[in-house]
Amino acid sequence: MSDYLEVIKNAVVNGKHTEIKDLVQKAIDAELDPNHIIDDALIAAMDIVGKEFGSGKIFVPEMLVSAVTMKHGLDVVKPLLSVGNDQSRGTVIMATVKGDLHDIGKNLVSMMLEGAGFKVVDLGVDLSVEKLLDAVKEIKPNVLGLSALLTTTMPEMKRMVEELEAQGLRNDVKVMIGGAPVDRSFAEKIGADGYGADAAEAVELARSFVH
Repeated sequence: MSDYLEVIKNAVVNGKHTEIKDLVQKAIDAELDPNHIIDDALIAAMDIVGKEFGSGKIFVPEMLVSAVTMKHGLDVVKPLLSVGNDQSRGTVIMATVKGDLHDIGKNLVSMMLEGAGFKVVDLGVDLSVEKLLDAVKEIKPNVLGLSALLTTTMPEMKRMVEELEAQGLRNDVKVMIGGAPVDRSFAEKIGADGYGADAAEAVELARSFVH
C-alpha cells in the first residue's frame, strides 16, 4: 500500500500533473482506501510543498503546478468519497484580513481542507471585519480561518474575535489563524481557538474542531 501512496506523493511534490490521474486510479484499482490516498499521499505531499515554499526551496510557479497536480488527483478520488455520504465534515470560511493581499498560504489551506472533505468558502483577500461578520451570519460556518502575512494587519484578527464576541456569535464558530508573522502565543492572546503553523496543521485543527 505504501508504495502506491509514495508514488502519488512524489508525483504531486514534483508537479507531474499529466501522470497523477493514472497513478491515483492505479491505487484505487488496488483497493486502497480513498481516505488514505487523500490524507497520506495528496495532503501529505502538499504539506511538503508548503514547507519547501516557506523555506524558499521552491517558488510560486512550482507550488502552483503541485497544487494543480493535487487537484487532478482529488478529481479522481472525490466521487468515491461521495458514495452514500454526501455530508461534508463541516464548513470553513477562509479569508485574508483587511489590508493584506497575500493569498498563497490561504489558497493552499483552502485546497487541503477541500481535499480533507470540508466545504470551503474562500472569501479572498483584504476582507473587512464587517464583511466577515456578514459572511459568518449568512453561511454559519463551523470554522473561520483568518490569514495575514503582514504584521501591520494582524490587529484585524483581534478585532474580528472581539466583534464576534460583541455580537454574540463567538460560541457558534471556531476561529483559527495563520500566516508568517502569526504564532501560537498571538492566537492565545487575541482569544482565537487555534493556530496552524502550516497547511497540514490547519487541516488537523479544523478536524479537531468539528469532531
